[in-house]
This record gives sequence, C-alpha cells and structure tokens, in this order.
Amino acid sequence: MAFSAAVITFPGSNCDRDMAVAIEEICGGTVHRVWHGDAGLPEGLDFIALPGGFSYGDYLRSGAMAARSPVMQAVVEQAGRGVPVLGVCNGFQVLTEAGLLPGALMRNAGIRFVCRDVKLTVETSQSLFTARYFKGQTITIPVAHHDGNYFADEATLDRLEGEGRVAFRYAEPVNGSQRDIAGVLNEAGNVLGMMPHPERMIEEAQGGSDGRRLFESVLGSLGVSA
Repeated sequence: MAFSAAVITFPGSNCDRDMAVAIEEICGGTVHRVWHGDAGLPEGLDFIALPGGFSYGDYLRSGAMAARSPVMQAVVEQAGRGVPVLGVCNGFQVLTEAGLLPGALMRNAGIRFVCRDVKLTVETSQSLFTARYFKGQTITIPVAHHDGNYFADEATLDRLEGEGRVAFRYAEPVNGSQRDIAGVLNEAGNVLGMMPHPERMIEEAQGGSDGRRLFESVLGSLGVSA
C-alpha cells in the first residue's frame, strides 16, 4: 500500500509547500494539498499535516479562526480514528484551539519573534513520531514564531509528564514555555503538536537532517511503502 498524506492550507499558511516537499521526499507516495474550506479529506489517508504560518493573520488569536475552518471537522474525525496528525508551529496552535491537544500557545516571553536553530531534547522514543530517535537525544531544529510559549495548568503538565506525552523539550529557554516544552502528544499518541519546524531540517544542504527522522518514524510506524 502506497503512502498517502494531506497537507492542509489555511489563509496565511506559509510553510505548506515546505511540508509537502519534505513528505514527498522522505515518504514518497501521494501528498494531497487540501484547502481549509474543503468539507472533507481524501479517502485512505495515512498522515495529515497542519503546517506553519499565520492563519487568518493571527487577527483573533493564533490558530483560533483556523480551528473553525470546515476541513477541521474532518481532521478531528480522522484523528479520532487513529490517523497520525502533525501540527507544526501555527499547526500546533490550531490543534490546541481545536481541542485535539491540551494547553495553549501564548506570546513569547520578551514579546519577541524568535527565528533560529535551537537544541531540543527528545523526551520519548515510544511514539510513532519519535521511534527513530532515542530518548535523551539532542537534536537541532529551527524555530520561527512569535506565539510559541506553551502554557497549561500544573495538573495538565503533571499528567503530560507522567503519561510520557511530552515529545520534545527545549534544551535551553527559548520562548518562556512552561517546563521548556516544545512538543506534546495527545492521549492516544497519534497527534503531535510542536513549535520547531522539522520540515526545514531534512538534508545537509539545510544545515542538518535531524528533522528527517520524524517523518521516517511515521513511515516506519505505519508499515507502508513510499
């Protein structure tokens, strides 16, 4: 069975092509470019990605308007059926606003846009997104965000930690995120939201390839061919 993925584009998305190119290069198969106003998704998807950008210009609150786009009902339904869903940067914000992940992304500490390569610590290798990494591994992935400060109440943070749902942590403070959290998983483990951009670090020409293993992890976990 060939790999089939969808990349959702919202008004203001600016990393959708980068995401599609990364998936095509690493996973092969078919990558469908889906407009946010579509009422449904292609049949037989193996993977759904919500890319970075500034959906609806972040005019209300980052990701809040995109989370109400028509296609998101189908994304929520597919996530409920176990289809892997990755939200990067603005996509992470959309996933929290849609209720697929706990917490919220707030304005960065210092009220500054952060755009640079950062060190991350892989907190778990026991997920379909991180299976090709090892726990405790330090990787380098770029960030580019103004509202990446992850917030949740202490009980939620404790639950995320206790259930192994913190996927990535900043190795040093970046944006004020509580407990330096850079990426979290849903309870079922098939939805990952992260602020850093793995699609921007998949080959040495980009300065490194640490993001490549995330997509390879998904492909390997699903057991489908490219």
